[in-house]
Amino acid sequence: MKEENSPNTEAVGKRMMFIASVIGLVMATWFFGSVEEKQFNPNQSPSSLNENNQIKVELLRNRYGHYVTTGMIDDKEVVFMLDTGATNVAIPGALEDYLNLQRGSSYQVHTANGMATVYATRIDYLKIGDIVLDNVRASISPSMEGEEILLGMAALKQLEFRQKGNQLTLIQDK
Repeated sequence: MKEENSPNTEAVGKRMMFIASVIGLVMATWFFGSVEEKQFNPNQSPSSLNENNQIKVELLRNRYGHYVTTGMIDDKEVVFMLDTGATNVAIPGALEDYLNLQRGSSYQVHTANGMATVYATRIDYLKIGDIVLDNVRASISPSMEGEEILLGMAALKQLEFRQKGNQLTLIQDK
């Protein structure tokens, strides 16, 4: 006599398949999200070389042609996008509270999207790898979207930088 699957056994089997599918989807989302993040920010843990009274940090260009790196502002982890066209370090308004920044006087700036009102502020210290910059002029931009901080010339002028191929080396004299 042939045993038939009971309706209860079939229901359990369908639930197990559903759960396995959900777990597989979650794992695929996590994996591909991680791959995408590394493509956007290939410098999530920038390493430093200390030699000849200099600190060197090498950054790789991302798939979009930008130099993006993880760093710190006053002990808080942030993502910087290097921007030689920006005068100051431009901080999106969404990060103002996270970074515990104080708004100073407002002023108008020209951006790629037109005129915008920003607020002067100062960063006590900014860090990329072992490179540390103190008392950096910055601006809080409430209308700036995203969470990437534009690392402008107020910071970059304190460093020497060299580009070769897809690599940018930041150099700070000790």
